Amino acid sequence: MKVGAMVESFGLGFEDGVRRAAKLGLDGIQLYAVAGRFGPDEATDEILREAYDFVTSHGLVFSAICGDFGGGFTNAEANKIKVEKSKRVLENAKKLHCDIVTTHIGVVPEQECETKEIMRKACAELASFADSIGSSFAVETGPEKGKVLAEFLDSLGAGGVRVNFDPANLVMCSGERPEEALPYLSRFVVHTHAKDGLLPDDRFNGHAPHLNPESVWRKVLSPSGSLEVPLGTGDVNFDTYLPLLHKAGFDGFLTIERECGDRPDEDIAMAASFLREKIKKFGYES
Repeated sequence: MKVGAMVESFGLGFEDGVRRAAKLGLDGIQLYAVAGRFGPDEATDEILREAYDFVTSHGLVFSAICGDFGGGFTNAEANKIKVEKSKRVLENAKKLHCDIVTTHIGVVPEQECETKEIMRKACAELASFADSIGSSFAVETGPEKGKVLAEFLDSLGAGGVRVNFDPANLVMCSGERPEEALPYLSRFVVHTHAKDGLLPDDRFNGHAPHLNPESVWRKVLSPSGSLEVPLGTGDVNFDTYLPLLHKAGFDGFLTIERECGDRPDEDIAMAASFLREKIKKFGYES
């Protein structure tokens, strides 16, 4: 397995974020490419070539590209634009020598309904397009249970929409442990986010006694009251989760994502060390 980081998580800008990732000895980075110079409206072949050359000159690769335009694919009118932009991101990712674009598609309803069919139509189109260019459009886990997402992906009729497995999102949003969701989703997983979080009730019941209301970490709560925390301090049991990933045949990136906190650089450095220790412990070096 390889260790990477979301370059935006450093809060340093693209170039300095790449330099910092290289200094930490990471294997790769994930890049947001929905707006600005790397977005589909502004990115040129020259911009993308320079970005690729800059990353590889620092001994890194692109683990994935983030193509999340926000709001998911639940609105048929908005989807007309989002689907086309998403296709451009998939094409631009190929120019960065990357075959994986991650996104959120919205909450997949358990029962069949108009919203689910709208989502299915958009995702099926993206799945077929991704298949045609040898890429994967990877749905981030979290809003729904693993079984619901797996059944939805099976219904698309094409394999180009896969999974970006985020264990913390499952814990924080759907209340499902990674080891519960992974059996349903393992065959779809092409990329992962290394992130940790707490269930709402765990914040005050002693489950993570090293955290307290006056902690130095700036805590950002989701609408459900869940909490993202530094890697290894939450409810994601990496000693259980990583062996299950490996057993499923996954040997790709554990890409660190830190979406809150006052010391992201220190959190990422700590997370990288934590993951390397686990990879060494289990003998999962790529």
